[in-house]
Amino acid sequence: MEFMEILAVLTPLWIVLFLLIVSSIREVKQYERGVKFNLGKFSKVSEPGWRLVIPVFQKMTKIDLRVKAVDVPDQEAITEDNVSVTINAVIYYKVSDAAKAIIEVENFYYAISQLAQTTMRNAVGEVDLDTLLQKREQIAETIQKIVDSATDPWGIKVEAVELKDVVLPTDLKRTMAKVAEAERERRAVIIKAEGEVQASDNLAKAAKTLSESAGALHLRTLQSVNDLSSDQSNTTIWMMPLEILRAVENIGNKMEK
Repeated sequence: MEFMEILAVLTPLWIVLFLLIVSSIREVKQYERGVKFNLGKFSKVSEPGWRLVIPVFQKMTKIDLRVKAVDVPDQEAITEDNVSVTINAVIYYKVSDAAKAIIEVENFYYAISQLAQTTMRNAVGEVDLDTLLQKREQIAETIQKIVDSATDPWGIKVEAVELKDVVLPTDLKRTMAKVAEAERERRAVIIKAEGEVQASDNLAKAAKTLSESAGALHLRTLQSVNDLSSDQSNTTIWMMPLEILRAVENIGNKMEK
């Protein structure tokens, strides 16, 4: 009887102890690390697996080590040549030191976003509009290096920065469209003029060749007549060489004498 009474008393205690142990178990996944504190003091970084955390006395914060993307919202910035633009970007980063990411900064996700916004506005302000539009990759690399250097004490590694959109004012878009159209028209005029110059050079060379070769002009005339007469719908015009007219004129003058 006494044994049964003791067992009845101990059973709830064992149940409570079992539940306490189960509730103290923390699972750290392969892509995570657990930052453990004992009585508020940093203890260690726990590797993946099941870890025991004693309630009240210990606390564990799990940190995801996978690469994450921070979408930097639209930011208004002024370029070096005083053009107002709206830009946005995305930052890819990962936690390289879980302990620093918890101890050195309160909310590293928010801190990275704010730092990226400030750095992006400063980087845009150091270049003119043409450079911003033509060398976006180089500007993104500059931003990446600055943010990576600033977040290194936080245990954060910035993998890449990409500028997604550069939005220009509507009036500036219209002006740039007009400039582009004028440039296309200028090129068209230049190409047309160059074509006319080449055509005139070729005609001059052809005329020189025909004039220097005996009978070449007559052969060219006959070839033209043959080309025109190949289609019955064409009206053929016979062209008499100037030499024949002069010969007829000379014969007429002799007859008059």
